[in-house]
Amino acid sequence: MIYVCSDLHGYPLTAFKELLKSVGFTKNDTLYILGDVIDRRGDGGVEMLSWIIRQKNVKMIMGNHERMLLDCKGIFDKSRGLRMDDVLALDDYLYNGGAVTIETLEKLREKDSGEFTHIMGYLEKLPCYDETEVNGRKFVFVHGGLEDFKSHRRLYDYDGYDLLWSRPEMTDEYFKTKTVILGHTPTSLYGEEYRGRIIITPTWINIDTGAAYGEGPALLRLDDMEVFYGEKTYETD
Repeated sequence: MIYVCSDLHGYPLTAFKELLKSVGFTKNDTLYILGDVIDRRGDGGVEMLSWIIRQKNVKMIMGNHERMLLDCKGIFDKSRGLRMDDVLALDDYLYNGGAVTIETLEKLREKDSGEFTHIMGYLEKLPCYDETEVNGRKFVFVHGGLEDFKSHRRLYDYDGYDLLWSRPEMTDEYFKTKTVILGHTPTSLYGEEYRGRIIITPTWINIDTGAAYGEGPALLRLDDMEVFYGEKTYETD
């Protein structure tokens, strides 16, 4: 079986494992995670990353939050001091919920520098898109969408911004022969009727159901297009 999820944003690893257990996920299945594992809440997704990099049947692609973290990774190098580009990138990252991830990674770097290096190295190598075919149906995985989409445009012709930051309109259409699966934009932003639920259009599917804000993440099984939802985890102060 092939499963897809996106935008976990610090969702508890224990709750996520329970979701996988509830659908009978095994080592013979494959899980694609469409970026934005980190930031916003919990431990910033660091424990989730440590788990992901050890799963041979879990494939992750780059999200805009992973990209923002990498853009300011120089802040962890205490030997060279902060540069202006570090400060600018950090300011943008903090504005987008990166503080909790930086704090957790800093503690990890001090406690286990090898694991810290392993995680950062893994993130550096993440692709910005992936593709698969299930039961004769072709799927494209991206984090945000396909900015300035043209049917003849190859996926490798899109740059990072096109793939990581795009937010399709409900009327946007992509490939006629492939279904694009994406996250990045919480479905509730398209209307309250979509809060906590995926959106299916003729050419793309948005599976960011708002785990960053306490909703349960969506787990879409491509073999039969059935969707499962994780436990809601609203945080209270």
